[in-house]
Amino acid sequence: MPENQNHNSEAGLPVNRRAGKVSKYKIEHYVAPLDETPLQAVDSVKETGKPLSMWAEAWRSLRKRPLFIISAILILAVIVVAAFPQWFTSQDPAFCQLENSNEPGREGHLMGFNLQGCDIYARVIYGTRASLLVGIFTTLIVVVVGGTIGALAGFYGGWIDTILARLGDIFFALPLILGAIIVMQLPAFRDNKSVWTVIITLAIFGWPQLARITRGAVIEARNADFVKASRSLGLSKFKSLVKHVLPNSIAPIIVVATVNLGVYIVAEATLSFLGVGLPPDIMSWGNDISTAQTQLRSNPMMLMWPALFLSVTVLSFIMLGDAVRDALDPKARKGA
Repeated sequence: MPENQNHNSEAGLPVNRRAGKVSKYKIEHYVAPLDETPLQAVDSVKETGKPLSMWAEAWRSLRKRPLFIISAILILAVIVVAAFPQWFTSQDPAFCQLENSNEPGREGHLMGFNLQGCDIYARVIYGTRASLLVGIFTTLIVVVVGGTIGALAGFYGGWIDTILARLGDIFFALPLILGAIIVMQLPAFRDNKSVWTVIITLAIFGWPQLARITRGAVIEARNADFVKASRSLGLSKFKSLVKHVLPNSIAPIIVVATVNLGVYIVAEATLSFLGVGLPPDIMSWGNDISTAQTQLRSNPMMLMWPALFLSVTVLSFIMLGDAVRDALDPKARKGA
């Protein structure tokens, strides 16, 4: 201690001998009231409320996302158009007059006429059904087949995983469009072209991707504590897979299926454009785009309208898949 300072024995405060004064140092702490800070809302917990499930949390997050709202409205509109096309046009899409060939739009015919004199707007509206059916039913088949194979391979492992994984690799090695073109050229498919032949063809080459996603999700979930607890209580492997593993692995499956639905709609349009998809007598966006390619320079609007409807529909499903993925991802919800 310096010579010019000692401590006051009573107060315990430093004394400056030269000045003859006692220096008092007082430290004050300022703490804001809890109700004036944002921590009140963060720390508040409803003790009486029930905890939300993963799906309830996801739905609460989705309702606040403009991306989900916009995509859901567009998809709902497409579904209504496909289910009730007569609500949106009074024209017969199969009624064509050559005198109206390549005529521009006029009253009652907003988008004009194609080369055969058919109303483009009516064909686009009625073509929604075939394109949407291909996308929806292909996705359902892919989810059932790919989800089942991926779940069995991921949960049981061993030789079952080896056989099913190698089977998936065989189909995964061939691209979707190339494989569909080859299959559609087989006599059994070439002579019986329909919506269902296109659906089956796309499903044959579409399930391996979803099987891989399902397999990875099941492998991650099968080692969870709740699965081990169910097995210790006497639940069989298959029941444990169905009741516990699959419900906790379905989130990535839903995301991939939603995005792939748009991919299958594009695949159908591509096959029809190449002339190996739906027959010409079935109205679809792919057939209309294929017909319009010869009139691209003289009448580009003939190609633009079905392509625009196709693009908006596919974009809607992709946006929906992105929104669902962010809502079901705990890390994304935490970051938001």
